[in-house]
Amino acid sequence: MALALVAMLLAACSPKPLESPDQTGTLVVVTRGSPTTYYISPAGEPTGFEYDLVKRFAEANGWQLRIEPVASLDQLFERLDAGTAHLAAAGLSATPARDLKYTLGPKYGEVTEQVICRSGKTMPSRPKDLAGLRIEVVANSSHIDALWWLRLRHPGVKWAEIQASGEDELLDRVQTGLSDCTVADSTTFTIARHFYPDIGVAMELGKPRALVWLMPKNTVRPLRDKLETFFSGIKTSGVLKQLQERYFGHIERLEEADVRGILERRSTLLARYKPLFHQAQIATGLDWRFLAALAYQESQWNPNATSPTGVRGMMMLTGETADRLGVKNRLDPLESILGGARYVLMLKEGLPLRIQEPDRTWLALAAYNMGMAHLEDARRLTASLGRNPDAWKDVKDVLPLLAQSAYQDRLRFGYARGGEARYLVENVRIYYDILLKYEPAYQP
Repeated sequence: MALALVAMLLAACSPKPLESPDQTGTLVVVTRGSPTTYYISPAGEPTGFEYDLVKRFAEANGWQLRIEPVASLDQLFERLDAGTAHLAAAGLSATPARDLKYTLGPKYGEVTEQVICRSGKTMPSRPKDLAGLRIEVVANSSHIDALWWLRLRHPGVKWAEIQASGEDELLDRVQTGLSDCTVADSTTFTIARHFYPDIGVAMELGKPRALVWLMPKNTVRPLRDKLETFFSGIKTSGVLKQLQERYFGHIERLEEADVRGILERRSTLLARYKPLFHQAQIATGLDWRFLAALAYQESQWNPNATSPTGVRGMMMLTGETADRLGVKNRLDPLESILGGARYVLMLKEGLPLRIQEPDRTWLALAAYNMGMAHLEDARRLTASLGRNPDAWKDVKDVLPLLAQSAYQDRLRFGYARGGEARYLVENVRIYYDILLKYEPAYQP
């Protein structure tokens, strides 16, 4: 009798599986916080590649979105097992084990599993070299399956499963020497290596795996059908590629010296000039870390920088631009930073109103480097090639063409080193990511 009573109490306390979002009007999604999935932007808004996708999926079906971050993969799978979330969107790869236990959504990307270790002469280059090393891996991740297959051929390979929300935490432990190696998805590491210059890819584990959303096994057919329709639509329309560009289009590897440079100068030069960037944020509303990222790209935070072409100062302003902005002394760091910030605003305001963020900012940065006239040439050329002149992902592919003789007769303002403008924008995006990670927001 007592056992029956306990069972009844437990059943009463257990959460009930959710009804379908068609019935409740709300889509409940579990995810995990990471640079590739879900995070809070400097403006305090939820953002991230996975968040953007699920938000669009909910809006396409007229549902409210309730997104619920969890602290670990264990918690994420517990929610799916209990049926208290409609789906999990967290950069999860498809594996045979997950296919047996859950309903897998359509493929929307792919990743390769990589063994990440400290760089140098002792970095392992063959699977057998991993024997005896301390390898840490996120508990319940797909990487454990890959390691078990590796261990069948190399029994000396062992690892520790760590309760962590994502791979970034374990990459940090490798960087600081608390562990020898970890396993991470290729996209995650491509972003993380901008923060951790002392680690690298030792080897890859197997073939690329599809990225998918996971749903409980008993998910009703209408929800699965809507998921198929949604992904088919955003692939056909190009929206999926636009989102991939927004979040991952700038993560090509910088030279190691650039990453080391900004990390090393944070505690010296940036600490000295940070109050000036704060003043510029107050004056213009632009995030001080964004302005600092641009200044590092332009001058490595050197207020006396001068180029052979005559641009000078922390923000490398031309004499003509400085005059337009009322900058009397380009070598004065505060004047330069304020002038550069106002110039970015001026360029953003000069673009058509229909251009949305973040494309608006990236296009303005390209104009900061090459001038608005050449940017407009690039946008017109982009349109003539059948691509979107308002999307950075399309314009950046066309920018190098401005230096090619085959296109000169199509340019109103002639030759331009468009490749340099593309290089500047992509670098600033990476430097901004680094400063977002390590520097706090400024709230006057």
